[in-house]
Amino acid sequence: MSSFEDLRIVDNFYQTSSYFPMPTILVSTLDDNGKTTIGAYSLCFPYYVAGKSYYAMILESRNSSNTAQNILKRGKAALNFLPHDKAYFKETVRLGYPGDTSEEKMARTNLHLEDGLASLEDHTIRPQIITESFQVFECSWAAELENANECQAGQLEGYEPPYKDFNGITSKFGAHFILKIDKIVMKEKYHQAIISGVKAKSFPKIPVDYGYRDNTHFWYTPSTKYLSEPIPAAKEMDIRTVRFAADRTDPNIKFTDEACKRLVKVPRIFLKAALESCAKWARENQITVIDSKEMDIINDKRSKEKKS
Repeated sequence: MSSFEDLRIVDNFYQTSSYFPMPTILVSTLDDNGKTTIGAYSLCFPYYVAGKSYYAMILESRNSSNTAQNILKRGKAALNFLPHDKAYFKETVRLGYPGDTSEEKMARTNLHLEDGLASLEDHTIRPQIITESFQVFECSWAAELENANECQAGQLEGYEPPYKDFNGITSKFGAHFILKIDKIVMKEKYHQAIISGVKAKSFPKIPVDYGYRDNTHFWYTPSTKYLSEPIPAAKEMDIRTVRFAADRTDPNIKFTDEACKRLVKVPRIFLKAALESCAKWARENQITVIDSKEMDIINDKRSKEKKS
């Protein structure tokens, strides 16, 4: 006898058939007059997080929304993360309600806009970012993926097939956008916390959308208390395991036993990547033997890169 009950899966299952915690963000884009407009979204998640030449988010949207149409036309967006504040969330709900034009929405907003940093570096025209945000991802649509640049704006009553699988117009009323992260900008307090070491009091208060909504309300919760749980102590590998992998990393580069001892606490799944990173540094610096001294230099380089 199961302790669970079966629930029918229907459209917008994350809202109608489940309780699903999600972020609450405001997406700023450029309208046809070159002015910044804002839409509210929760279906926005990390997409490419490692191993690519860039990092990316995925945004899921109604394809007739102002946001979707603006991205299809101009390919730029900013993902604005606001801290918890009842007035901000009330405004987020208003900005997320369909029907109003961009002009109508923006004429009544209590939020403020400023120029982002990405446009100063690449000299492109981008939407402004929201001053009240604690962090912003400035993004460009990766329209080349799945030939999504074939998708055209303008069909506000629904799109006919063929549809894209993961980027562009994906259904009659839906769209997915793979957004390259061009720059992450953050208020000084939270920026400094990441650089110096985050503590419970360092976290911004972030609203979490609970997914479920009825016909009259959106439901969310503020984050008011942060708890930490220590990461399990790393299990040391036998040095022979490290030696076996090291000897097969690069035939022209030797890892001494002292160097191998420095890697015994690396999780096994990451050992190959760690060894290849060390070998890459050695090749770049014409080093053929990696000893404890070289490991110090490599670790120092990684620390400086993280801080920068």
